[in-house]
Amino acid sequence: MNDVSLARRVAVVEDEETIREGICAALTREGYDAQPFDDGRSAWDVFDVRLPDLAVLDIGVPRMDGLEICRRLRAKSERLPIIFVTSRDEELDRILGLEIGADDYLCKPFSMRELMARVKVLLRRASHADAVRGPGEAVLQVGDLRVDPVALTVAWKGRAIPLTVTELLLLQTLVARPGAVLSRDQLMDGAYPDKTSVSDRTIDSHVKRIRRKFAAVDAAFAAIESVYGAGYRYQTP
Repeated sequence: MNDVSLARRVAVVEDEETIREGICAALTREGYDAQPFDDGRSAWDVFDVRLPDLAVLDIGVPRMDGLEICRRLRAKSERLPIIFVTSRDEELDRILGLEIGADDYLCKPFSMRELMARVKVLLRRASHADAVRGPGEAVLQVGDLRVDPVALTVAWKGRAIPLTVTELLLLQTLVARPGAVLSRDQLMDGAYPDKTSVSDRTIDSHVKRIRRKFAAVDAAFAAIESVYGAGYRYQTP
């Protein structure tokens, strides 16, 4: 058991009993407080009163699906880590889940070791661990954009932009080298410093969501440019 896991509440919303019990057993072995739910409505009734420290959501749970739970959780908190577990034939749902705010996903069948590794990574980031919070790390000010990697805040023209931790890390990676074209692999290394492997589509979904959040406060925002066949670039006006 490590200090990161102590007293952390991890909600597991999964209607397949074998999978739900397996995840909860693995979480308990790691020292987490596992909270199982077999349908979305009963999970949301609890979340509406008190949020967990991390949520593991199956997309296809009854009475309220994982996508709707994710939307509601994001309305309450941009910092809460969310992991989707999905079937292999649900790629569009996985991408939609990332676009509405999930931090990561795993396809069934998956190994419990891999899931536990991702739980630990996301909880460390949410706790401002070293991967996010380096000693003396300076605020990044590039034109109208201000990124504080210690406080985990982002502002555009003085207005706060609510990003998830993964989105903030990806944006920070772009902003640290304004004008440079960064590949998806480079952005992956920045957004997932613990070497979690994700697809190019995952990076594209996070970028799309970041753009949408900036556009919500400034319709003219166009600083994150796509470079065909190469990646993305943060370009100051």
